[in-house]
Amino acid sequence: MNIYKRGFLCLVLFSISVSVCSQQSVFTTIHDIEPISNHYKELKRLNAEKRVEFAPMDTIVYPTDNYLNFILVYASNKPYYLSSTQVDFIVNSLNFPANSSEQTRAELDFLLDLQNKRTDKQTERVMKLAKVGYWPHKNYTKTDDRYEDNLKDLFFMVREVSGEKYNAKNYPKTADLLKGVMQDMRLIEFAVKFNLLRARPYHLDKNIKPLQEIPTPSFASGHTLWAYIQAYTLSELIPEKRAEYIALAYEIGLSREIMGVHFPSDEEVARQIAHKMLMLMWHTEKFQEDFKAAKNEWN
Repeated sequence: MNIYKRGFLCLVLFSISVSVCSQQSVFTTIHDIEPISNHYKELKRLNAEKRVEFAPMDTIVYPTDNYLNFILVYASNKPYYLSSTQVDFIVNSLNFPANSSEQTRAELDFLLDLQNKRTDKQTERVMKLAKVGYWPHKNYTKTDDRYEDNLKDLFFMVREVSGEKYNAKNYPKTADLLKGVMQDMRLIEFAVKFNLLRARPYHLDKNIKPLQEIPTPSFASGHTLWAYIQAYTLSELIPEKRAEYIALAYEIGLSREIMGVHFPSDEEVARQIAHKMLMLMWHTEKFQEDFKAAKNEWN
């Protein structure tokens, strides 16, 4: 069985049990996750297990000297919608293709091909996307000079799809919902990263020249996780825009590969985590209350 499938099968069963027990749910269903596609589908077909002949590769982990230490605090934060048990379940159900595996080698070759074809226009766009990201600690007090820009980033996907008038000021209940979702997203992101310590692509292949080195482990992709958890949440609020949100999330994930900072498997598993997170959040009373309030803004 695929290395992700065992953990996610358990998570799906766990999610179903949550659903059955949640008799008071106002909104009973969410969209199914889209099937795996594009290069992610092809790469995932390859063998992800260790290869003895390349065993030294499996000793390489993200170097601890490169940690951005304040980020570690996020891994120990209290969840907002999820429970601590659900967070632990998600974190402990994940793994990535072995460094020595056929799949990882193919992913590195894919990244090298992207690097060789990278254009100035692509570079400009991916570096713009690299700077986007809502951080809960910047939203703690309005006296923080990053407060307003942080709220703009919270609504980045909404603004990209629907226009500048869609912002935290005009949609305060949607902002509250997204803040809670992003708090859990950052917790999951860094709990996974620092639990598994996957090296970045450029640690495994020196021919990969990233546009920017990143001070956290590779798996899973944080940009992709926030892009998809927002895409899935927003597409429940505004179903007619789902395709546009998913397309933007895909672009954000691919941008990390073009930059040379993430493996494709970092992106694909982040997409899966995002959907499973929303499934679990969906059947909590607090999420339902916040979602209903946000939905009223869009009606």
